Amino acid sequence: MCSLPAVTGQQAVKAFSKLGFHVARTSGSHYIMKKDGHRYLLSVPVHTGQTIKAGTLRGLIAAAGTTPEEFAKIVS
Repeated sequence: MCSLPAVTGQQAVKAFSKLGFHVARTSGSHYIMKKDGHRYLLSVPVHTGQTIKAGTLRGLIAAAGTTPEEFAKIVS
């Protein structure tokens, strides 16, 4: 299993954008991301200066239909 990089919400939004997701709307401090033809919405927490917790990030990666290894390559 790959160790995930520590990423902020903004970095995660950029990475998911590279995977074809776009920001559909915002809900408070969360960006709701959608991909056409994809089953799930992603609710990415964007709190200024804070990194996303590992469990939350793993759940978002799984919901996006990618692997932690692929996500780590996109972020770096």
